[in-house]
Amino acid sequence: MTETPATPTQGKVPLSPYQKKLLFFLSIATFFEGFDFMALSQLLPELRSSMNISVMGGTAMVAFINFGTMIAYLLIRRADTWGRRKMLMVTILGYTLFTMMSGLALNVYMFAVCQFAARIFLIGEWLVSMIYAAEEFPADRRGMVIGVIQGFSSLGAVVCAGLAPLLLKTALGWRLIYLVGVIPLLLLAFARRNIRETERFEHQDPNEIKEEKKNESLFAIFKTPYRNRMLLLAAVWCLTYACTNNAITFWKEYAIADLKLTKGQVGLTITIGAIVSMPLVFFAGKLLDIMGRKMGATLIYLTTVVGVVGVYTMSGKALLIGSMILAIFGVSAVLPVMNAFSTELFPTDIRASAFSWANNLLGRLGYVFAPLAIGYAADPRFLGFGWGKTMSLIAILPLIALGIIVFFLPETKGRSLEETSAL
Repeated sequence: MTETPATPTQGKVPLSPYQKKLLFFLSIATFFEGFDFMALSQLLPELRSSMNISVMGGTAMVAFINFGTMIAYLLIRRADTWGRRKMLMVTILGYTLFTMMSGLALNVYMFAVCQFAARIFLIGEWLVSMIYAAEEFPADRRGMVIGVIQGFSSLGAVVCAGLAPLLLKTALGWRLIYLVGVIPLLLLAFARRNIRETERFEHQDPNEIKEEKKNESLFAIFKTPYRNRMLLLAAVWCLTYACTNNAITFWKEYAIADLKLTKGQVGLTITIGAIVSMPLVFFAGKLLDIMGRKMGATLIYLTTVVGVVGVYTMSGKALLIGSMILAIFGVSAVLPVMNAFSTELFPTDIRASAFSWANNLLGRLGYVFAPLAIGYAADPRFLGFGWGKTMSLIAILPLIALGIIVFFLPETKGRSLEETSAL
């Protein structure tokens, strides 16, 4: 595995004009990824009502749509062959198209298929953006850049949460929220021409890459020394997703059914929580550069657990909003932690493949199947635990993930990618 020479990290060097433009481009692209992801959780009750879908049917639909994030591996792995730039352009165009088609869906089946396809491209754009952040920015600010890009994804979710109640009142209703997905194509069509391939990828021998990757097995990662490292990260992703991906998705169902809140009160609570937590979310990456990956992860994961348990157990307005602030911060901030580890712990020639194996194929098992398990446990027709008890129990899983991070993953703060990827 060939790596480029390490870039010296002594002393802070200002970001170049190109790096600033790249950061802006990736941030805007990821903003719309966050917008689309939040849309489903905001619209789930309305979708179930308009399409006559049961609670269990709704969770099954969410699970099917989320399965697209696993299939995304087949696309993302090609970033190690095609290059980061080509993959970024393909994914932006793909998610714009299928997000718009979701808004035109004639029935639940068409909607689910379009969102399934959109997830493939959305996750591809997000993952490649994180690889760009790791490969194109200085080691001492890698966490900050990853955090800012992820922060814009969270900001997109906040904007969606704020707009959803207003757009639902229009004649087009929930469809209008998806139709605005055409915006990223219009905004990024011109800017994408100035995005270059990452230097680390270009410094590899293209003929060597083509020959090595041409007939490479999907399971090639298991024949490398990085197998165990990838499996550890996969376990952390899986445990984390099982809680964080569902904590906000199903809270609206819980708030309306158990707390008897109106849709307006639900939207206001989420909006306040999101707005207040936003500065903290943008600071999460910087926190990793200051405290280190492990100490930062400890603070962020513990905050996540407290927030999630709080929103599903508290009933007082102040306590509920306070818990929502912690929950939204935690659900958003765990991603820079995991993105940093997943991009830093592998060499350039397998970085996309290893990241997508850990995240898309194995890590997303929790993302895909947890909604089914949660729906089964919460539904009165089955176990009948209810949303509150079920989600409070699920909040234990991030604690296990944190244990793996602290005891089994290396610290990567401020080190070059050549150092962090070394075994």
